[in-house]
Amino acid sequence: MPQLVKGGKWVFGWVVVGPQGELVIPPAAWDEYGFQAGDEVTFIAGSRRSGGFGLSHPRLLAEAAMPTAIPLRTLARGRIEEIGRVVVPAAVSVQPGDRLLMVRGSGRALGFVAQGPIYEEALRHPEVECFGVD
Repeated sequence: MPQLVKGGKWVFGWVVVGPQGELVIPPAAWDEYGFQAGDEVTFIAGSRRSGGFGLSHPRLLAEAAMPTAIPLRTLARGRIEEIGRVVVPAAVSVQPGDRLLMVRGSGRALGFVAQGPIYEEALRHPEVECFGVD
């Protein structure tokens, strides 16, 4: 998992949204965030600067410093259908073919960045792995 700039966020890699809105979660992120097949997950709005969304589950959100703020940022709920994959609900506004950068977020949610400085920096790093739907 590379860190693109000194002191910057760590990235897991790129992910391309599949034809049915599905995403592949790489093993390193899967393990770090403790996802399991069948888990209920919450899609949380990303920042204005980086867009995208965060993906978390109730156990991590219950540990959040400000749990009352989570419902305000919740975009949708879903379920991990099989190991390493999740279908993004329509309310999250991603399209098949969209390319998102997976980043280590706050520890409460896996970040999927759609724009902004870290996204632009990652474009300059061809060594960042890309995960897509087979």
